[in-house]
Amino acid sequence: MLALMLGWSLAGQLAGVSFPDTVTVGGKDVLLNGIGLREKYFIDVYVGALYLPAKTGSANQAIQGDVPKRIVMHFLYERVTAEQLNETWDEGFGKAGTTSGLAELKGMMRDVTAGQRIVLDYAPGVGTTVTVAGATMGTIAGADFMRTLWTVYLGGSPPTEKLKKGMLGG
Repeated sequence: MLALMLGWSLAGQLAGVSFPDTVTVGGKDVLLNGIGLREKYFIDVYVGALYLPAKTGSANQAIQGDVPKRIVMHFLYERVTAEQLNETWDEGFGKAGTTSGLAELKGMMRDVTAGQRIVLDYAPGVGTTVTVAGATMGTIAGADFMRTLWTVYLGGSPPTEKLKKGMLGG
């Protein structure tokens, strides 16, 4: 009721984590497409959110579109080290079949703790801006890198099917 009276709303909530229904990426509004839980060995690691210009349940459309978009990882686990994150990137990029841009991404990782976020913003013509725990770490140019990164989450071998399904609105 309070949210309605103040003129704002939270479009999604999972595991106690809320995400706004819209955010701005590259000067354009994008919509919360879906949220999912990343678990490993029955441990809740993070809640992932996907933002796109228009909602879709199609992984291919979400990956291929050269449009503003965002992936957010809101960490639940008490501490995930940069080394652990980089091992996960190695695995995901290996499954995606390329390492282009991987070294640059890995160089941007820092330890994260519960409540912190990694935000991956893609803006056409600019690239993918990586923010870790509120600090902008840099931008990796190119739509090809973005497509590989989005494939890590939404392709044929995502971290978990549950995370992918949730981010695609299922």
